[in-house]
Amino acid sequence: MKGRLIVVMGPSGAGKDALLGFARERLAGEPVLFAHRYITRPVGSGENHIALSMAEFDARSTLGLFALEWSSHALRYGIGIELDAWLALGCTMVVNGSRQHLPHVLARYPHTEVVHVTAAPHILAARLGARARETAAEIAARLVREAPFALPEGARLTTIDNSGTLEVAGNVFVGALCGTLESAMGVAGVSGSNHHI
Repeated sequence: MKGRLIVVMGPSGAGKDALLGFARERLAGEPVLFAHRYITRPVGSGENHIALSMAEFDARSTLGLFALEWSSHALRYGIGIELDAWLALGCTMVVNGSRQHLPHVLARYPHTEVVHVTAAPHILAARLGARARETAAEIAARLVREAPFALPEGARLTTIDNSGTLEVAGNVFVGALCGTLESAMGVAGVSGSNHHI
């Protein structure tokens, strides 16, 4: 694998999609690609993804067309095997991933770099409420169930607190991705294994 794989993850409501959209706009033309996800959910839910029916997803999974796949909250998610081709060409790839699935990602791509997006509990609750997908009781139960994030040993981590404005966290995120890009090009990357921003 010649390229770099950066997996972005965090709890629902942390603002991962907003940060990814922010970075995609500002890094247009740079040697970094944002992988689309295949999801068994209709489009128009705030993420630029490719919607598949459950039958379509099953067929692609059976054919081995996903480099990564996982299930969460009755939905199925996949990253196409085109990811391998782009990495082989030396691209820096950014993927919106799952914390629970991270061990599987690291098994396939041991040098994966992790960006963990967090936000204060009351911010998470407000953002989840604004989506209008769950009741207040369901949101409260989800937040109570939220397990602490444990990074597998040896994985490289950058943590970004997205409790404030999108611009502030977005600029930090872009800076982190640019650091990764510089490292990939042999200039000067982010040093160390764990960073909290």
